[in-house]
Amino acid sequence: MLRILALLLLIPLLDIMVLLVVSGIIGPVATVALVVLTGLVGVLLVRAEGRHTIRKIQEKLARGEPPTDELIDGALLVAAGAFLLTPGIVTDATGILFVFPLTRYPIRAALKRWVVTPYIDAKTGGFASGTVYTAGFPGNAEANVGPSGPESREDDTYDVTDDSYDIDDDRE
Repeated sequence: MLRILALLLLIPLLDIMVLLVVSGIIGPVATVALVVLTGLVGVLLVRAEGRHTIRKIQEKLARGEPPTDELIDGALLVAAGAFLLTPGIVTDATGILFVFPLTRYPIRAALKRWVVTPYIDAKTGGFASGTVYTAGFPGNAEANVGPSGPESREDDTYDVTDDSYDIDDDRE
């Protein structure tokens, strides 16, 4: 949480520094025109991509498929709109990265891998991604200690042939 707060405080500082450098090169009036122009063009691009994403969501729902990638794309487009409406060159560049599909796909894949999947796994106990523990207590080695020391998974494995139906457990 602190990293996010620090990032949110550093972005405006970086934006001001870049605006000062650019206004020193091309002039203050041209800098304001550049920021306004990138904001307007970016909002038009976000609208077009948003319509395309909504159409893809509707198609997937009509087929009965979950629109997971499209929902993440929609969230990235909302963030892109916020970045593009915030005055500044750095925020506009970040927003444009979120708008174009060529750059949005790797961002979406990274979000799915490092943010969405771990969050869903934490909430569902691994059922969403299929990493469900079938024996023992995951991550809790002290709970798996028996009277003769740590038990291994090999202790729970029995060879059963077609003739044997009665399994003797000699750990008592």
